Amino acid sequence: MTHSPLPVFTPPRFQSLRTIFALMLREMSTTYGRSPGGYLWVILEPVGAVVLLSFAFSIVLRAPSLGTSFVLFYATGFLPFSAFMSLNGKLTKSLRFSRSLLAYPRVTWLDAILARYILALLTEITVFCIVITGILLFQETRAVITIGPILISLSMVAVAGAGVGLMNCLLNGLFPVWGRIWSIISRPLFLASGVFFLYEDMPQLAQDILWWNPLLHAVGEMRRGFYPIYEASYVSYTYTFGTGAVLILLGLILISRHHKRIIEN
Repeated sequence: MTHSPLPVFTPPRFQSLRTIFALMLREMSTTYGRSPGGYLWVILEPVGAVVLLSFAFSIVLRAPSLGTSFVLFYATGFLPFSAFMSLNGKLTKSLRFSRSLLAYPRVTWLDAILARYILALLTEITVFCIVITGILLFQETRAVITIGPILISLSMVAVAGAGVGLMNCLLNGLFPVWGRIWSIISRPLFLASGVFFLYEDMPQLAQDILWWNPLLHAVGEMRRGFYPIYEASYVSYTYTFGTGAVLILLGLILISRHHKRIIEN
């Protein structure tokens, strides 16, 4: 009498982890594997933007608002902003990107979101480390690195990017016109996030308005990690992390209710 092999039991959490990892590999191959240069462009794009900003402002100004290196000053502003925009963009299109795979019962909407978010976050952290290391090696920056504020700033970007990205995923899926509205709203963010100027150098009216931009807090905290003399007293951990956490929770609850409609639209 032959015995049939016992079924292999795989805990659901491990199935989900394997699914997320498979989706991440698919994302890497489709997004970066098919284009010439692949991941190299992910590094070259922020490097090119920082170099252009530094060159343009070095012609007009004698010195940056902090330190002696234009490249480091603008990198500490542009890299958090770029990471936020990348996280938001990846999450906004996460369900539509994996629409064909969501037909499989083992692939859930949450798997699709987590896979894109984790890969984008790891990519942005890697780019940040490579670019900053290159600047410190090849530029006379006189920077004094403090790891704590840098990690907090990256955490702020991660939470804010997740919160805004989830809400945009929801709104863009339910109301396609929202994509155009967000494109208009987000254009001033580059100027309103402290990439070019310090918060303290802005007029009082601008300070009162722009303080409500979570990215401004992340950029200020990032610069505090490279310039010990910079206090960035306006930075609020409670506001930045609280706003991001509320948006994440709200986005997850609403997407769980409307993810089928978002996928179908």
